[in-house]
Formats: sequence, C-alpha cells, structure tokens
Amino acid sequence: MDNSGNPQDTVVPPVEGVAGGGTAYGWNDNCSQSSGPLNGSINPTEIPTADLVHVWCMPSTANVGPQEMPRPLEPINLLAARNERESVQIALRPKVSWSSSSTAGVVQVQCSDLCSASGDRLVVGQSLMLRRVVPILGVPDALVPLDLPVCQISLFPGETTAVWVSIDAPSAQPPGLYEGEIIITSKADTELSSQCLGKGEKHRLFMELRNCLDNVEPIEGKPLHEVVERAKSTATTLRRVIFSPLFSEFFSDNGPIDMMDEDAISNLSVRVKLSLTVWDFILPATPSLPAVIGISDTVIEDRFGVRHGSAEWWGESMRVLTYTCPWPADHPKSDEYFSDPRLAAYAVPYSPVLSNDGAKDYVRKEIELLRTKAHWKKAYFYLWDEPLNMEHYSSVRNMASELRAYAPDARVLTTYYCGPSDAPLGPTPFESFVKVPKFLRPHTQIYCTSEWVLGNREDLVKDIVTELQPENGEEWWTYVCMGPSDPHPNWHLGMRGSQHRAVMWRVWKEGGTGFLYWGANCYEKATVPSAEIRFRRGLPPGDGVLFYPGEVFSSSRQPVASLRLERILSGLQDIEYLNLYASRYGRDEGLALLEKTGTYLGPERYTIEHLPIDVMRGEIFNACRH
Repeated sequence: MDNSGNPQDTVVPPVEGVAGGGTAYGWNDNCSQSSGPLNGSINPTEIPTADLVHVWCMPSTANVGPQEMPRPLEPINLLAARNERESVQIALRPKVSWSSSSTAGVVQVQCSDLCSASGDRLVVGQSLMLRRVVPILGVPDALVPLDLPVCQISLFPGETTAVWVSIDAPSAQPPGLYEGEIIITSKADTELSSQCLGKGEKHRLFMELRNCLDNVEPIEGKPLHEVVERAKSTATTLRRVIFSPLFSEFFSDNGPIDMMDEDAISNLSVRVKLSLTVWDFILPATPSLPAVIGISDTVIEDRFGVRHGSAEWWGESMRVLTYTCPWPADHPKSDEYFSDPRLAAYAVPYSPVLSNDGAKDYVRKEIELLRTKAHWKKAYFYLWDEPLNMEHYSSVRNMASELRAYAPDARVLTTYYCGPSDAPLGPTPFESFVKVPKFLRPHTQIYCTSEWVLGNREDLVKDIVTELQPENGEEWWTYVCMGPSDPHPNWHLGMRGSQHRAVMWRVWKEGGTGFLYWGANCYEKATVPSAEIRFRRGLPPGDGVLFYPGEVFSSSRQPVASLRLERILSGLQDIEYLNLYASRYGRDEGLALLEKTGTYLGPERYTIEHLPIDVMRGEIFNACRH
C-alpha cells in the first residue's frame, strides 16, 4: 500500500530535512498552472465520480505516495478484538481535472456508522475516524484529522491522495459483524462556495486568521531569524485559507452550478463497502509490554512559549505525557495519570536532571509520596543514558546507591550498548557487553539494551538473558534509536510499513519484557507553534519524532499522530494476540505461527506484504474465539 496524502484543502507547509530544506509534498512550489484543456469543462454533477476519480483501498502497512498507481476497488473487510484499533487506507487519484483552480477538483467524503444485524453501532466520530495522510520529506507520515461525518478533500493533477480510516472497537462492544460505507462524491466549484458556512467552519477560519495576528504582532525587537520564521508561518496560514475550497468561486470563470440532490449523490457517488468483525477477545487495558516513549520538555517550552512549572505548563490545556508526569506527585492530576490502567510504566525524575538547590529534598518528598500509592509498582528511575566508560558506570552505581538508601524498592533502568571501554569486562566487546548486569548489580533492575548490538544474530539473546536474575526482579528491555538501520526493524521515516510494525514482533520473539524509545517530539528548535518541522541534523529522518504539532497543518492545537505511531500501536496489539495464542497453546506454538505465516522469522526476514499479517491474526481468531 503505497499512497500518500495531500492536504484536504491546503497548500502544505514546507518541511526541512536532515540535510537541508525543501518542500516534499509531491509538487513544486510553482505548479499552480492550469491542468489542461479539460479544465473547467466537466460538470461533476452530471458524471459518475468513478469516471473522474480512481478510488481503491490499501492496508495500513502501505506507504501510499503521490505516485501510487490505481488498483481495483474491493470491499474492506477488517477483524478487531474489543479494545482494539484497526486501520485501512482509501486512495484517491483524479483521472481528469474538473476544477477551474489549480487543483484537479474536490471530492466530498461521507461516512456512515457501522451497524450490526442486532442494531449495535460503531458511531462515526466516536469509533470511526478519518485522517488525511500528509507526506513529510516526500514520505507519507502525518495523519491530519478530517471533519466528520462529511469532509472535502482537494485532489491534485497526477497525484494520489490517501485517507487513513481508523475504527476503535470499545471494550464493551458486542461481538458481531458491523457494516457501513464511505461515500465519495466529486463536487463542482460553485457547490463548495454556495453551501452555507457553518459555525465550525467560521471558527476554523477565525482561528487561522487570529493565528496570523498572533504571529506578526509581537515581532518588534525580535531577532531577524525569528521574524523570518514568523513571516513564513503567517504566509503558510494565509495561503492555506485563500486556496481552500471555501473560496474556490473566485478561481472560476464559470457560472453557478446547481447543487446535487440526494438521488444524484446516490447514483453518481463511489461507495466503499466497509465491514468489521468484532470478536469476543478483549485486549487488556494495560499493555502486556510496557513501551515507554520520551517527550522533550524543552521542545515544548521553546515552541509554545511556556516555562516549565508555570501556570501555562500545568494548565488543563497542556497535557504532556512523557517518561515522567507533567504534574508534581501531590497534584490530583498526577495520581489520576499514574493510576490510569492504560499506563504500564512511568519514570520518576531524579535530582541530576533538576537544577535548583533543593532538588534532592524535593525528589525525596516526591518519592516518599509515590511509594504510598498502588501505582508505585509501575515506577522506575532512568538515571543515565548509555554509559560508555568506567566514570559513567560509576555514576550509575553511585546515584542508584543514594536513591535506594531511602527507597530500597526503587527500580533503576539503564540503557547500554557496550561495557566500559576503558575497563573491559571480557576479552571481546560483546562479552564485555554481556557482563554488564554482573557489574551493575544490584544498582540496576531493568537492563535495557540496544537492538543494534544483536545485528541479525538472534542466537545472542540467550547470552544476554542468561546473565539476568528474573527471580530477583531483574528485567530485560530493548530499544531502537539511530540504529539498527535498514533492513532491520526500526521507526525511521521511509522504512516499509511492516518494518515499523516488526519492531514489536522482534521484541516478542526475543522475549523482552519492555521497550524504550528516546523521543516522540524531538524536532529542531522553533519558537512558533506553526513553524515548519525540521528533523534534527545528523539523525536518520524521523528518528525521535512520532507526532507533529497540529498548528503546522491547521488552526487545531491537537497533536497530529504519525503513520509510524499508528503502526507502533498495531505492533503492540499483535503482541496481545500472540500472548493469547501462547496462553492457549504454548509459546513455542506462538513462535511457530509467526514463522509459519511468514510474518516474522528474524530481523532481516519478515513480511513486506500485508497478507501474512492478516493470515496470522486470522489463525489466532479461529483458534481462540471459542
């Protein structure tokens, strides 16, 4: 499934990459010319949408880029447990242009509820969500929310646009077959402008224009680079407003076109049939595998102009879910957050990351309070990231000793990919790496190793776990970051969809009990929420970035998930399926199923196609549903 999304009704902001800059959305900045002799000569109210637009479906593991070629349209059939999200993509590509503007035309996308024969429903806007797939650096990644139950999407000549469809099956949803449809209708220019402007549209337009004022009013006395950044952001917002379908009448020389009546919509639209089988398995509220992902406080402070600890930081509008918690331990929100069953683990900040003189006393009081709570069992301390030499390792030992003097049940996590370079623990680098637990014991309880160390040698896992003492509460977690690189599973931009999802298959096969990822919002520094996204130089594209500020794409302040983040969720859900199967038939049978279906055999041998994933999940469904 390779299909990428263009904006719903926008000119998408530029994104600067690792090696420099450049727009990366499948068209040039200067490509606003008319698309040919058919431009403006077609009346979409009289022609079936299927004659104007290719429509087809792609699985969630497909990277659907602007040049993705059409395929036959087939009904969508999905399977989901309760408390699970399943996703699919709908691809759209214009056959001709019917708009008088620079776009090929605009289509309306309308969703229905999914209904079962017994009358139960999965409601649009609650259980069913649509998002536009927007490329980043030319690669489909950002998932920008669309209005529901009806939205309009601009299509561009010679480009494929993708819509990401997600369905959430609540824990209490009755099992059964749920059916509905997504209706796609080509729209005429004047239809778009003649429709009444609703309150939601007025508010969106108001927020867009107010953001422009907020950007340009406080520029007096600002450094030149910040003034330029604010001007670019303002220009992007104004361009987005001006070229939206709302003002399409001003790009047209044609007279008004009558709006479609309901019969015309029914006869001319493309209807995508969508069915979801919900089965009786309920995914646990608390993930079986803790997967902790960091969020950078400093990026938030810089980009949104808030100071850590200020009223704006702690306010209701700033919900920051990170390794740690955005509220102090005695804040009611803190207890609510830590007690949430969806949270599997959380890090407690320790004094080295705090700068004020009373840091140690403050942290001690925080820990004393947290230790009285039932959620303390989720807590861990991340004291040092990737120690490299004896000085680093000694610091870990000293900090852990200090901490456990007053919190003897505290769990310490240490990430590492080598032993101390200046005092080898073994005759080879790998043997030195393997002996780290013996060297750090009892100052670490969670040994978190880089998957990069293993390469394609899964057989080395036994050497790592043999050194651990699970009977004494020791755990083995893993992590990815800059490495491992292609073809191994990781979450870099541009990797295959199954490669993203395979990170969790690898964890399950190797037997890890937790997973850590260093960052979800670690873009380059910016001082305006709507500033262009720049990945950090020197890192693989997408490394440390799993969501984007909503302000980059629209007036919304809602963070925009990446396609990769959705695939992480899918991988975690696959683990629950495999755990269920292993609980019935044994872990060896679960491993055999992974391999037999061709889903995952090793870090260089996993499926590229989506079908084996459906086969594996289908076999688990058939074997465990009774």
